[in-house]
Amino acid sequence: MSAPSAESISAARIRVAPVLTGLLLSVFLAMLDAQVVATALPRVVGDLGGLDAFSWITTGYLLTSTVSVPLYGKLGDLFGRKPVFLTAVALFLAGSAACAVAPSMGVLIACRLLQGLGAGGLFVSVLAIIAELFPPRERARYSGYFATCFAVASVAGPLTGGPLTDLLGWRAVFYLNLPIGAVALFLVVRFLRLAPHTRVRARLDVAGLLCLSGAIASLTLLAAWAGSRHSWTSPVILGLGAAAILFAAAFVFAERKAAEPVIPLRLFRDSTFTVSVLVSVVAGFAFLGSVTYLALFVQAASGASASATGLLLAPMMFGVVASSMGSAKIIARTGNYRWYPAAGMALGIVAGILMSTMDESTTRPVVLAYLVLFGLAAGLNLQVPALAAQNTAPREDIGAVSGTVTFLRSLGTALGVSVFGSVFTAGLGTRAPGPADYAHALRGVFFTAPPILLIGLIAALRLKNIPLRQHH
Repeated sequence: MSAPSAESISAARIRVAPVLTGLLLSVFLAMLDAQVVATALPRVVGDLGGLDAFSWITTGYLLTSTVSVPLYGKLGDLFGRKPVFLTAVALFLAGSAACAVAPSMGVLIACRLLQGLGAGGLFVSVLAIIAELFPPRERARYSGYFATCFAVASVAGPLTGGPLTDLLGWRAVFYLNLPIGAVALFLVVRFLRLAPHTRVRARLDVAGLLCLSGAIASLTLLAAWAGSRHSWTSPVILGLGAAAILFAAAFVFAERKAAEPVIPLRLFRDSTFTVSVLVSVVAGFAFLGSVTYLALFVQAASGASASATGLLLAPMMFGVVASSMGSAKIIARTGNYRWYPAAGMALGIVAGILMSTMDESTTRPVVLAYLVLFGLAAGLNLQVPALAAQNTAPREDIGAVSGTVTFLRSLGTALGVSVFGSVFTAGLGTRAPGPADYAHALRGVFFTAPPILLIGLIAALRLKNIPLRQHH
């Protein structure tokens, strides 16, 4: 067989460019939405009322997006990646349009549930599609772009959300999704070509899905309410904890019996998959769970204005992009990924210890230096767990593997936000807080991260050095 010509290689790359653009736009859409909507919440409450229920605008979205992640992964395995991805985008855009015209708080929350149901399928479907398009070695080259999406969305959200709400009203933040989503849909429908999917006649694992949904819902509500709406020892929180354990036990039992389980338990026989999942949970907990509190320190403790906070966090996000893109290029060239998560965890421990020394008198350049270090650490852990898990997974399980890694990282993030929030609340006390009080409380938050990252470091050191395959 003759080697492909330069013209054919060029044509293939031209086709890859619009597909990747469409896929990454959809990921950017989901990440940006959470950031932009958060800035519009006060205006939403002022317009629609419902102060006692407004937290469900965020909690409901988080709940349905988290619950649906493993389902999308499995549906992609059974029925094909492209139709499942397009369904997720369509649900997200339908929910966005409905949110934009919602006449009341109750309707808005219901529409956010629909929007979250679509968002849950975006990231996992994109990961699975890229896994199907490219072999693991080449896949590493493109995975770094996810970090770029995360970083840009994290900075662009606060910078655009406030001005957009002030100029056009809070409904504009939902209308913003429609043109971006339309472009993503067009590019994927027009240019994505996957190998024909062999249709299978499979019985959906309803029992497993219900049990998993119950466990995730209980844990998500626990993470959202513990330490804020309810104390950690309240009957509600203890009941949610017990429900999560019972649902999880029932899920394991159901998966043992299911013909097509949502999460095949046999995947955990692979030590690479198990270690990757644990690293992903810790990364979500420590790195993503602390972003809110980093922003709070910059604003409340160091005295930055709300509009300047996004700009001051930009160097940290550039650190995320630099380490993620740099490691992705090296991984693509060498096929070796083992030491990057361990290096990220170790660097994160150092950054967490340094940030725990910050107070209201810490100079701005020092704060920015610590944030950049933290960003560099986070970037080394964003794409490697999924790459490692996909590398050893059978092709028919790529969706389930991607979904499991993604949704457990999301759960880790939710738990991180909750635990850090509890530490922050306890440290702040009941007095009228000033910059020194915020700094004191946030030092406790940052000091909590290193012990968690140490667990991740121990797990990452057990990751086997299995070079990425150069073929499917």
